[in-house]
Amino acid sequence: QVQLAESGGGSVQAGGCLRLSCAASGHGVSSYPTRPMCIAWFRQAPGKEREGVAFIDSMEYDSYADSVKGRFTISKDNVKNHVYLQMNSLKPDDAGMYYCAADAGTSKTSVRRWRVSEYTYWGQGTQVNVSS
Repeated sequence: QVQLAESGGGSVQAGGCLRLSCAASGHGVSSYPTRPMCIAWFRQAPGKEREGVAFIDSMEYDSYADSVKGRFTISKDNVKNHVYLQMNSLKPDDAGMYYCAADAGTSKTSVRRWRVSEYTYWGQGTQVNVSS
């Protein structure tokens, strides 16, 4: 069983930065090759579907949604067992609840990594507000 806990959300003005953290317990965020794990950040705005924004697999390969490419960076701290999402140049459209998600496996295809149904474990979310 994996437990995920997000933190770091808050309110910023457009153009500002935030760093989200996801603390994992029960399983390492980087246990390749014995217990590989994929981690992703999703977000959900009111009235909209949950969408994936950043992904990192067990071999440190990262991938981003087009809407955040060049502004967001996902990373892992294998010692602290944390996954981070550095968000720069924030826009009002980036606002929403941000979730950390995890699933066992080495990696995921370019289609599957963005599907909510692909992830077994989810955190409770952390709220991000961006004012214009």
